[in-house]
Amino acid sequence: MDKKQEESVEKLVQQIGQTLRMVRQERNLSLQELADISAVSKLTLGKVERGEANPSLSVIWKIANSLGLPISTLMNEKAEVVVVRNHEGNRIVSENGACSLEPMFDSTNFRSMELHRAFLQPNSDYHPGAHQAGVIEYVTVMEGEAVVVVDQEEYVLNQYDSIKFRGDRDHTYKNLTQSEVVLHFVMTYM
Repeated sequence: MDKKQEESVEKLVQQIGQTLRMVRQERNLSLQELADISAVSKLTLGKVERGEANPSLSVIWKIANSLGLPISTLMNEKAEVVVVRNHEGNRIVSENGACSLEPMFDSTNFRSMELHRAFLQPNSDYHPGAHQAGVIEYVTVMEGEAVVVVDQEEYVLNQYDSIKFRGDRDHTYKNLTQSEVVLHFVMTYM
């Protein structure tokens, strides 16, 4: 990782920590209370808030879901005009390294919607689990071929195919090919 990438990761870690602390305090939650509702340890939450830990995508999802927030709320800075360039924005990686997610815009600008680019590695699967109630996912395959499993039913999607489903259902993204798959996510929150 070069110096620019290291600085970008450090900035993201600080942003997540500051935003998490602000939201937790606004809701009058102790670290232990947040740990109890998120299934993320108090020690890990403390490290995230202090910017001492680079949380995985699954940890970010657990925290955001427990607080009823889009993950982009934790990951993006606030600005009036935002240009998001390919591979230059904030990026978070799943624990197994199969999926990396780039939130494109924070939800405060679009209220109940967020946009992401995702990159699914060859011969891998990403299982985010069910999100909070009321989440609808719209996913388009921008490059490659993906299999989306919703409640154990598989849907094969080719380039530019799209799928819509309730994100509060169990779901998995699979890449059964030798090439990276690029996905575009739109997530809406009720």
